[in-house]
Amino acid sequence: MVYHIPALLDESIEGLNIRPDGTYVDVTFGGGGHSMEILKRLTTGKLIAFDQDEDAAKNAPDDKNLIFLNQNFRFLKNNLLYNGIKSIDGLIADLGVSFHQFDEPERGFTFRHDAPLDMRMNKSGTLTAANLIQTLDESLLADIFYKYGELTNSRKIAREIVSARKKKPITTTADLVSAIGKLTPSKQEHKFYAKVFQALRISVNHELEYLKEMLLQALDMFSIGGRLVVITYHSLEDRVVKNFIRTGNFEGIGKKDFYGNPETPFRMITRKSITPGAEEIARNNRSRSARLRVAEKI
Repeated sequence: MVYHIPALLDESIEGLNIRPDGTYVDVTFGGGGHSMEILKRLTTGKLIAFDQDEDAAKNAPDDKNLIFLNQNFRFLKNNLLYNGIKSIDGLIADLGVSFHQFDEPERGFTFRHDAPLDMRMNKSGTLTAANLIQTLDESLLADIFYKYGELTNSRKIAREIVSARKKKPITTTADLVSAIGKLTPSKQEHKFYAKVFQALRISVNHELEYLKEMLLQALDMFSIGGRLVVITYHSLEDRVVKNFIRTGNFEGIGKKDFYGNPETPFRMITRKSITPGAEEIARNNRSRSARLRVAEKI
């Protein structure tokens, strides 16, 4: 089984503008697709790769230029400094869920299989999607579905879940699908469940909060001319990255200096996001929602 096929591989590696003696970071190692391409281009340079999923560690090659860290990328700066890295020349983040995580039913990331309602990217974590579904009150559940799934009927979804769990615990993906089944829009079942599961997954793994923490730390670690390369898969994370690149903050509020010139820590290498072409989508359908943004520290 393929662990993961990286989206926009050539475009993202080109975006890093790799120097053979440079220092690079892959904060989402996964199957190692991006990392392997970076390592091919290094001579005396270093690659530091992060992945919080212990399954990813099995994919790490024995390479003198690689330091693999089984850590969440929110601990980026401390780990780099601990390993003697004081600045970096490029960082790549391929966000979201790997094929492996989707394709292992017991991980609970998809509604296609009946499995425990888990969704932890780090299997040593204690919070699962089942915990949220079973313990949060209706208002907090509604907030999760609205904020992280952009579901306009979030209150109805929460109400159905609370009603269903009074009758029997909701502990599996099938239990959840059954609980909210009557709210499914006609001919949009897949999209509806995908948004519900996305919302829970983002909440369980604190994805947006940790993404922001990582980006701020990366900014501190970049050398002048360092490249930030990020692949996103939904509008929430893409908005975070786009705002940060354009303004240096997550609200997207531009600041100007005394002379009225925009103040931003980055120069945009890609004015608009890069998306996969028809040929790549035909080869890898899961890449269809990928968006790539590249920026350079100034």
